[in-house]
Amino acid sequence: MSSALPAGAPARWWRPLDEGRVLCTLCPRHCRPTPGRRGYCLLRRNQDGRLVTDGWNAGRGFAADHVEKKPLYHFHPGCRVFSFGTAGCNLGCLHCQNWSMSQAREALDSLSPATAHQIVAAALAQGCRGLAFTYNEPVIFGEFVLECSRAAQAAGLATVMVSNGYVEPAAASEIFAGIDAANIDLKGFSEDGYRRLTRGRLAPVLEALRHLRRTTTVWLELTTLLVPGHNDGESELRDLCRWVVDELGAHTPLHFTAYHPAHRLRVPATPASTLLRARDLAMAAGLSFVYLGNLPLVEGRDTHCPACGGLCVERKAWGESRVVLRSGSCPDCGAAVAGHWPD
Repeated sequence: MSSALPAGAPARWWRPLDEGRVLCTLCPRHCRPTPGRRGYCLLRRNQDGRLVTDGWNAGRGFAADHVEKKPLYHFHPGCRVFSFGTAGCNLGCLHCQNWSMSQAREALDSLSPATAHQIVAAALAQGCRGLAFTYNEPVIFGEFVLECSRAAQAAGLATVMVSNGYVEPAAASEIFAGIDAANIDLKGFSEDGYRRLTRGRLAPVLEALRHLRRTTTVWLELTTLLVPGHNDGESELRDLCRWVVDELGAHTPLHFTAYHPAHRLRVPATPASTLLRARDLAMAAGLSFVYLGNLPLVEGRDTHCPACGGLCVERKAWGESRVVLRSGSCPDCGAAVAGHWPD
């Protein structure tokens, strides 16, 4: 890795305003920092009337793990990806699981220098099949995502991203152009709930999801962390599931995961019954692949054929996936199963 962190690198997706201010056009917040000030995400700042990013040639949390941990269940199950993030986020989730990395200003001081080629070399040395941009919000270091994606593709590595989807379509078109698979956190399905839980808005996330589905080839999966009393109401869940079926397709995998008290939110943890109820609602709405996580449940972790119900992928723990598909098709009835599967 490099020996020292670089100074702020030129950012994309911005334009100058009067009196030295700049307008960041990366995400729906449209921050307008004055010289010397940072945007909401912490990573992007106004340096003498120019927008720069501190997420270039830098990262933290470098580790090899299984792609199921993202979670991505229909993208080369069992393979390992080299994961890393930076610091900061463009949402302010009260229940953030990685708040010390995404919402604490001190996280900027814990970044380690690393170029895209060094990261790719580390991934190859550890036998990984891809890079994963994760932990904090990758969109806010989109410039470095682009650089790393190009280096990964040149080396024959796949690229995956775990994102909140809070990004403007123009920026998404560029950032996701080099991404093979993404898991997007859909944190609920009401504008009021999004404001209360995330300090953001729902509508731009839905717009970004439509954009990804209609204009890119990114393999897309969704995760909704169910927070008791906030986004787990039956009506809201029905609306969410119907929207996914109508706008993204019935074969889009949806992961419901359990909340555990974290950061600034201290409501009781999600019971197993809530996850099971959500899965029933999603299946009734027409979704083919609904998974449950963050609790040790037998239900909701294997992949079954949507046509005949036969077992297609068995999962025992992170990375312990047994794929019984034959050329991407059900071994029992021969129906094709949506996803990217091992040869």
